[in-house]
Amino acid sequence: MTQRQPRLATDRCSPARVVVSTRRVSSPALRSDGVEFRRLGRSGLNVSQIAFGNWLTHGSQVEEDAALACVQAALDVGITTFDTADVYAGTAAESVLGRALASQRREGLEIATKVYWPTGPGPNDRGLSRKHIVESCHASLRRLGTDYIDLYQAHRYDPTVPLEETMTAFADLVRAGKVLYLGVSEWQADQIAAAAALARELGVQLISNQPQYSMLWRVIEAEVVPTCEKEGLSQIVWSPLAQGVLTGKYRPGEQPPADSRASHSGVGFQVEGFLADDVLARVQQLRPIADDLGLTMAQLALAWVLQNTNVAAAIIGASRPEQVRDNVKAAGVRLDDDVLRRIDDVLGDVVEKNPDQVFLPADKAARTQAA
Repeated sequence: MTQRQPRLATDRCSPARVVVSTRRVSSPALRSDGVEFRRLGRSGLNVSQIAFGNWLTHGSQVEEDAALACVQAALDVGITTFDTADVYAGTAAESVLGRALASQRREGLEIATKVYWPTGPGPNDRGLSRKHIVESCHASLRRLGTDYIDLYQAHRYDPTVPLEETMTAFADLVRAGKVLYLGVSEWQADQIAAAAALARELGVQLISNQPQYSMLWRVIEAEVVPTCEKEGLSQIVWSPLAQGVLTGKYRPGEQPPADSRASHSGVGFQVEGFLADDVLARVQQLRPIADDLGLTMAQLALAWVLQNTNVAAAIIGASRPEQVRDNVKAAGVRLDDDVLRRIDDVLGDVVEKNPDQVFLPADKAARTQAA
């Protein structure tokens, strides 16, 4: 990959950012010419502001040729951060990603994966025990075809295992050179604080949380984000488009498009919580705001999550390369306060902010289809 010389831009209220040819947004010409990078937590690791994830695509919803084309599109537009998990598509997603990245310079990538959900039939094939963490790490390394994982994340909190056991196992993988940094996903504020304290005692870096976050789902703002800011963690957010709802393709009173995620038998349950007509009607009212700014609705939604200074990256998925090329244009977009107020006024009370709502109802009923 051709290397470009970035310039470093920092301020006191946001993570350090390495900016590659971006324009600031205060007029209708609201486009980023490249990818912006942000520091992850208090670490020295830079991640691309738009990350590529393969939760509901690679190895399941999308054929491998299309999946490889999407990864190549991500690389072509400058995305360097790739997120997956051992459980995705029954472990197949890691293998697909490994093959897609095999020809790339490893030092130019940030590869993140996760551990927790069941990957086999046995009682030790799940959770955050030392046994499962170590064995899952080794399996992920084989599937990804790499010697180390840049960011290894606990996919959920495990109340059945002492946190000391979990964090010590992670720390040992760091010391063995198999993992560089540690993260968590969908942990509550008190759990994050306890893990961060243990990480400091163990001399390792816990630098990120991966929560669901979007214009419609803001449950992390009250407790998780302030805790992470205090403890030195950033957010790498999943579902910034609210399972595609914020693209505007779902309309009140109409059936979902035949090729949409909501109509897919294996993953449609993930979007059900956002398909109420009152939600969809409010989302349609965002279209004039996006039009005024010269953005697509997807770009507006991605830009919105990136206005939160504790968010280092927004994860996008794609079934077609053009989706990647469109979404990455949200990188570097700045939305002024008036725009943010307009968005809040439009969405009103359909926004979920309750910090106790860690999972969507559908997610609670189907946790083996883990996010």
